Amino acid sequence: MGDIPALRRGLAVLRLLATRAGPVSAATIARELALPRSTTYHLLTELERARFVTHLPAERRYGLGIAAFELGSAYLRHDPLERLAAPLLRELVERVGHNAHLGVLHGNELLYLIKEHPARPETVVTEVGVRLPAQLTASGRAILAHLPAAHVRALFPTASAFVHRTDRGPTTLAALRSILSAERRRGWSCEDGHITPGFASVAHPIFDHAHHPIAAISVTLRHHCDNTPCGTDWSALATEVRCTATELTRRIGGRSD
Repeated sequence: MGDIPALRRGLAVLRLLATRAGPVSAATIARELALPRSTTYHLLTELERARFVTHLPAERRYGLGIAAFELGSAYLRHDPLERLAAPLLRELVERVGHNAHLGVLHGNELLYLIKEHPARPETVVTEVGVRLPAQLTASGRAILAHLPAAHVRALFPTASAFVHRTDRGPTTLAALRSILSAERRRGWSCEDGHITPGFASVAHPIFDHAHHPIAAISVTLRHHCDNTPCGTDWSALATEVRCTATELTRRIGGRSD
């Protein structure tokens, strides 16, 4: 049992390095984790021997090593997000009675990984493997709303990036940013007829340990509205979606706030 504190400290070092955009000095690690300098160097040495940490002598800094990458790759090969999401989506469908999906960004498109439907499903285009313009889908915007502005700009650099399916949805970067800002403040995203006339969707993002959006859960239902924006109150449905998304975030070790 005497090795447990050392294990916890070593994991804390790896978590810290994982949240940084680049290598970090030992002094910074010691300060942010409130560790003695001698303990910090001992941990870094052991992690380096195991290839979980890489030492950059010229910069006097430390970054994640190849073993950390291999571990992360193995994690992804097990499809943990999909495996953990599937039962939660089934429960969500039972509660709301509509189609539910798990989607991730693929460039500036939304890729659907899972679809769960009620006993009497409603036919929609959001099947597993389908890719749709991210700025038009509720799931896509739920993710985009929590990305840095520069990232969004890189995904939609010109007017040609704004593909349309109906006559609804943002057509410029300025319009998209305005929508994302409003949905980020509200906490969830929705679209009404942007993908398929007569259908609407509500979505909430899934976050990783660094509060980075990695996916989104959405519910799609039949709805027709001639008004833009739609005056329908989606807050009750959004609460159900948010509860499921928050639970999935918790199960993957993510941070919701």
